[in-house]
Amino acid sequence: MSGGLVALLDDVAAIAKLAAASVDDIGAAAGKASVKALGIVVDDTAVTPRYVTGFTPDRELPIIWRIARGSLRNKIVFILPVALLLSQFLPWAITPILMVGGAYLCYEGAEKVYEAVGGHASAHGPEAATGTGQAHEDQMVAGAIRTDLILSAEIMAISLSSVTDQPFLSRALSLVVVAVLITVLVYGVVGLIVKVDDLGLRLARGRSSGMQAFGRALVRGMPAVLAGLSVIGTAAMLWVGGHILLDGLEKVGVGGPMHTLDEAAESAAHAVPALSGLVHWLVETLGSALVGLVVGLLIVGAMHLRPRRAH
Repeated sequence: MSGGLVALLDDVAAIAKLAAASVDDIGAAAGKASVKALGIVVDDTAVTPRYVTGFTPDRELPIIWRIARGSLRNKIVFILPVALLLSQFLPWAITPILMVGGAYLCYEGAEKVYEAVGGHASAHGPEAATGTGQAHEDQMVAGAIRTDLILSAEIMAISLSSVTDQPFLSRALSLVVVAVLITVLVYGVVGLIVKVDDLGLRLARGRSSGMQAFGRALVRGMPAVLAGLSVIGTAAMLWVGGHILLDGLEKVGVGGPMHTLDEAAESAAHAVPALSGLVHWLVETLGSALVGLVVGLLIVGAMHLRPRRAH
């Protein structure tokens, strides 16, 4: 009896060790996948606060909560099953799909640069929404969730490319972890951002002169913070989009552009040995962003020429 019990305990211990190892593997894979998708996360964080502009403070967090739920539903209900099926039965399709997504990121980033340089207002942003009351809120939330669907698809596709070597179950669990973590990260940060103004106003009404000054600084500084986030988000889209295209070209046998950029980064790194790692990363990042900007501007040009041909 005791021997059977010992054997059973040994089996349980072995299963527990295996489960722990699996959890570690899933955590490591999810972490690696999340890091690769951070460029798009920054843009998602920068874009979302615009969807609560103009609403009363008491509606800001409920609206963000509605968008967050929609984002998680996008990732887990719609995108995750498709991503897993592709990785299981059509793994070769992941690279071209990633490249299409990368081209879209390049287009979005270049469109923002075009609007900033040319002074053109976006016709498809949240500013275009109309209506009042609950109808207006529903329209803004729906628009935010539609925009999130595209960004979430790219996040999940990039994450999937990091875990294709994992078994199916680990791959699925890793992507679920990524979906939850990134959704919490993005909309948690967005919630903090949109409430900084309220915090600043409360502090500005306080009794301490130091707190009052700090509160006023928070209120005055938020527009600059949001503008900075928008710039960082645009740069991140161009960098990530360009890198996806270069990496995809290399995987389909066109490695010249990536090799040229790698050689330039290596040469620059050797020229500054004390900062070789940083210099290598900067050159590679700037090169990818430049590729993203060029590709994006070509797409922007084609999109702006298309309506003219119709007349």
